[in-house]
Amino acid sequence: MPRPIWTGSISFGLVNVPVRLVTATSAKDVRFHQLHGTDGARIQQKRVCAVDGEEVPYEEIVKGYELAPGQYVVIEPEELATLDPEASHSIDLEEFVDLDQIDPIYFEKAYYLIPDKRAEKPYALLVEAMTRTNKVGLARFVMRTKQYLAALRAKDNALVLSTMLFDDEVVPLAGLEGVPDDVELSDREVAMAEQLVSSLATDFEPAKYHDDYRQRVLDLIQAKAEGQVIAAPPVTESATPVVDLVAALEASLAAAKAKSNDARSEKPAKAKEAKSA
Repeated sequence: MPRPIWTGSISFGLVNVPVRLVTATSAKDVRFHQLHGTDGARIQQKRVCAVDGEEVPYEEIVKGYELAPGQYVVIEPEELATLDPEASHSIDLEEFVDLDQIDPIYFEKAYYLIPDKRAEKPYALLVEAMTRTNKVGLARFVMRTKQYLAALRAKDNALVLSTMLFDDEVVPLAGLEGVPDDVELSDREVAMAEQLVSSLATDFEPAKYHDDYRQRVLDLIQAKAEGQVIAAPPVTESATPVVDLVAALEASLAAAKAKSNDARSEKPAKAKEAKSA
């Protein structure tokens, strides 16, 4: 089980539920180091002054906020410390809203909340109440001297907390160049597009989706580690085809129907195999 990165309590009216916060996600990125191509040694990053080109010791580095190009105001750590939010160790639920009222663009990072043993009953009560009402709790809490806005929701008998962006951190669509707002669409085009969406509609199954590119990178690394020589494929430029929208929709619908028929025919075959086994 992941180690808790924060401990505190959920404040729910006059009820406090002691909890531990653990990370709910684990990034699987393939990370590379920068190496010197001639000898394979690691590249070191140095802090160099832009004026004299000399390396600057860490103790001589200060924080500065750029007011204008080349114009900075220096802020001391002691000055910032006076503004740090109070570490209350409490997730204060302020209000409850419907999940579909929150645009996913606001969600940032997800965590699980695990109750202390002495808090299992009030924790389970909060999970049950949120499940039955289908509500999400909005809260504020402080972690590592930073204040977060968060959404708390019930999932499979547990509580998931997602940190959120504040409203001024989301770029508004209003005035965004390139977003079409006056495109004429025929009834036939709209109807075919709706039919295509319906033909591809299904239940979300996360396990069906895999990062194929990451796996190919790992296979490439393994192959090179075993001494295999990798030949790069030739780069070819393809011309952008002129698409007939209606024809593309018709072809897409035909392909979707064929895929659906294949899937239906596979189910009885698999069922017969299972019975014979």
